[in-house]
Amino acid sequence: MKSNGRIWFPAGVLVSLGLGWFGFPAMLYRAEPQPVAFSHKAHTGQKGGMKCEDCHALREDGSFSGIPGIEKCAGCHASAIGSTAAEKRLVDEYVSQNREIPWLVYARQPENVWFSHAAHIKLGKLTCEQCHGEHGKTDTLRPYEEDRISGYSRDVRGNPGGKKMKTCEDCHGRCGVGQQGCLDCHK
Repeated sequence: MKSNGRIWFPAGVLVSLGLGWFGFPAMLYRAEPQPVAFSHKAHTGQKGGMKCEDCHALREDGSFSGIPGIEKCAGCHASAIGSTAAEKRLVDEYVSQNREIPWLVYARQPENVWFSHAAHIKLGKLTCEQCHGEHGKTDTLRPYEEDRISGYSRDVRGNPGGKKMKTCEDCHGRCGVGQQGCLDCHK
């Protein structure tokens, strides 16, 4: 009888660890589709020919404009150009009604973080792909995964593709750009 206890306890520990390792992330994150099916590839590929900064630009004051407003989409999509259901929905529900698309932002930073795209693009001479990967060549947007506790995207809080503080520190180390202290990046 004593040998059964020696087997069941470690087995229980292993099962608990497995459930925690694989089950907790599945419970922690809630996946939501983006409000409109969007293809970066259609806009940046041979047909579209646009660059990242055509829609995601820096303002004159050097701050990053982020996700483009509906006026940017309306410049080309006042009426449907193609025949996809996604574009028809874009024109009918958003462009024709001059209504902003409620995009779910993958890289929204926590309130206590200050990040300057201008410093990284202009001074650091980084390309969009160095931090955001080949996002501009995708045919679809992946689901937005929100941390149920913090409300932030999985991209900010953890993988996949997450740009956590360690990623920033590692890049600064590789590039020889040191930080003087926590307040360089945190408010």
